[in-house]
Amino acid sequence: MSQHITVIEYSPLWKNRYKEESLLIRNILADNCIAIYHIGSTSVEGLAAKPIIDIMAVVRSLERVDIDAEKFSDIGYEYLGEFGIEGRRYLRKGGDERTHQIHIFQADDWNNIGRHLAFRDYMRTHEKEREEYAKIKTELAKKFPYDIDGYCDGKENFVREIEKLAFSQFDGTWDKMYIAARKVQQERVISPLIEAGSVSATIFTEKENIYVGVCIDTACSLGMCAERNAIANMITNGENYIRRVIAIDRNGNAIPPCGACREFMTQLMPENYHSIEIMLDYENKKIVTLGDITSNWWI
Repeated sequence: MSQHITVIEYSPLWKNRYKEESLLIRNILADNCIAIYHIGSTSVEGLAAKPIIDIMAVVRSLERVDIDAEKFSDIGYEYLGEFGIEGRRYLRKGGDERTHQIHIFQADDWNNIGRHLAFRDYMRTHEKEREEYAKIKTELAKKFPYDIDGYCDGKENFVREIEKLAFSQFDGTWDKMYIAARKVQQERVISPLIEAGSVSATIFTEKENIYVGVCIDTACSLGMCAERNAIANMITNGENYIRRVIAIDRNGNAIPPCGACREFMTQLMPENYHSIEIMLDYENKKIVTLGDITSNWWI
């Protein structure tokens, strides 16, 4: 039987369904998983949508995803390979009456990753276009209740125009920084006395370059925080002006720089340290400046 296309009002339950499913996906992808995002219409509060949860996973290696493909059947997914988009791995749950879809991209595929995030964020912040999109989808669902091709063709021009507009305006810097930090964040034992990689960090500079670093933990005081490691890479490459910083713990959460790193950045930019942006909560995009969280007692 053909898929029955229905478009309904936004439901706050969609956010919870995404979170529940993302845990299952992370469990399968394990350390190959860099990030997971709720995308598509169900990720946009107030937008009417087909009740299908779209999930985007960013991974280190698509080859490893292919190796683990059969594991997804244990949680109800069909593994359909690229399914029309080069560089993607597409999975669906529920067959023709699907309830969830997964789109998996490798970390260096910013074009695909960025366009999904850009479209989502644009719809979240533009009410007029959100209402227009809801109207288009609702009318198409009534016109093509069992014709998914007709439904998709009917909204394609609108989606392509919004994608193009959204991507042209999208500042995906924090997302690029997060992915870059997670990509190098792999816990490892260097020697019996040194471990590394439980925390990672990214620095974004005035010249719009990204530098990464991981923590180096030692049996004495010679270790280095991830933030200072990233800053060392920046200085080695001839730069000394920081615009943004994000540090990530082993669970993938953004954390504030430690006191020593704050002091280091303050001494690096004594006249401008107040302007350095710090990501405290990546999921909710909570941002402060270094000046907000650093004492100026020594100046």
